[in-house]
Amino acid sequence: MKFFIQAGAILGLLGVALGAFGAHALKNMLEATGRGDTFETAVKYQFYHAFALVLVGLLMHTFGNNPTIVKLLNWAGYSFLGGVIIFSGSLYILCFTGITWLGAITPIGGLAMIIGWALVLWAFV
Repeated sequence: MKFFIQAGAILGLLGVALGAFGAHALKNMLEATGRGDTFETAVKYQFYHAFALVLVGLLMHTFGNNPTIVKLLNWAGYSFLGGVIIFSGSLYILCFTGITWLGAITPIGGLAMIIGWALVLWAFV
């Protein structure tokens, strides 16, 4: 549970830093390459799932006496983390390098995030 709270805090911290860096230092480069919206999407989804990871950690603490809930939340947390790495990570790499084939793996990260949310739901039905 502590791991997911820490991971969420790190992703949130990096989201603020990357968002500010993109809005200021990278603004001209992102506009010139037409990747401003892509970068913003990467930051936005990173932030959403930073909060989701903190929530997962808190829920694991709250329901720590229920092994089924904790197990499903653990899977959800790893799905969120993997999803951010693949989804946002591939979009960041696309923005910085222009390697377009990475767009093919971005949906895998999105699917991992969807699975994470489904696992949170499953934990409480």
